[in-house]
Order: sequence, then C-alpha cells, then structure tokens
Amino acid sequence: MELFQPFDSVDRQLRQSGYSLIAGVDEAGRGPLAGPVVAAAVILPAHNGLPDIMDSKKISPARREALYDQILSVAVAWHTASVENRVIDQVNILQATLRAMVEAVKNLTDTPEMILVDGTHTPFVDSSSRALKKGDGASQSIGAASILAKVCRDRTMAEYHEQYPQYGFARHKGYGTQEHLDAIAKYGPCPIHRTSFAGVREHTK
Repeated sequence: MELFQPFDSVDRQLRQSGYSLIAGVDEAGRGPLAGPVVAAAVILPAHNGLPDIMDSKKISPARREALYDQILSVAVAWHTASVENRVIDQVNILQATLRAMVEAVKNLTDTPEMILVDGTHTPFVDSSSRALKKGDGASQSIGAASILAKVCRDRTMAEYHEQYPQYGFARHKGYGTQEHLDAIAKYGPCPIHRTSFAGVREHTK
C-alpha cells in the first residue's frame, strides 16, 4: 500500500533486489538501571497486512501488546533473547546487547538472507547485514523487532515487580526515574540491579 512506502522503503528496496528472508533486529533495555537487555529478531512476509509498525517507544503499551500478537501471527520466524544484568556488568551494555542480538538471530527457524540491525553496530560479521541508524523508523522488519523486544522486556519487568515491589519496576521498567533512584537509596540495590551503572554503583557495598 502506498501509505507505507516512506516507512517500509528499506525492506522494499531489498526485496526488489532479490532478498526475501529479511530479518529485522532491535533491542530494548539498554538504558535502565535494572533488569536484562532484550533483543528480538523477526522475519516478516512481504505482504503481511500489518498496520503502523514503528519505533515501539512511540506506541502506547496497549497498542504494543496488540501489535505484538499481530506480528507473531504473520511472522515467518521470530525469536527473543535476553542477557541478564550480571553479564551486562561484566562485559558492558554494548557487548551484552550485541550478544542478545546474535542469540536472537541464531535461534530463528529460518536463516535470513539479510539482517537489518537498528543502530550503528552490527555483530553479524559472517552474514549479510546492515546497521541502520534510526532503523525502527526506516524498516518495517526492525520496527516489528522493536515491538517484540519492548513487550518481552516490559513483561519481564512486571514479573520482577511481583518479586521486588518496593522498587516500582512495573511502572518505570527499571529506568532511572526519581521514584526508582529514591527506592535504591532507601532499600539498596536488589539482585537484578546493574551495579556498574551510575545511580546503582554508589549504593553497592
């Protein structure tokens, strides 16, 4: 549909060049002070009937949940992968993010012919891949991956809220809000906090 042409131009150009299995890859959770970083990889069919797929941060939580189910219903293949806070503290957030992306793509049931990665780094040195800055606004495949990663991580943080309710994870998802910073100062870090991050490490013994 003409409506999606500006948004889906990268995917369309690749398909016109002969690629059919295009994997979009994106992450959620690089900035928070707690919890995992989650990456998603998704391969969509060319004519998928999906509506306004875009950067997950620009969509309401309810809309993300609805799109999540729609993406899974039409995807050729998809997978999400998490790297926990302890590994993030050991290797740094960039390396942890790249590890999650590799794991997500490795577990796809179909091997992609091209991998589109949101951002400025691609870890796929042995495969055809492109890093696209602001790719979640230029590729439907990356936009879909953005939604899968965000919903998966938000659900994980909601589960952690049940375990550690004093921090308010269900509300801020681990980001450094004033509520969260105040809770860390009052209660100290919990086992899912990233002790290498400012805002947490000051309270780590």
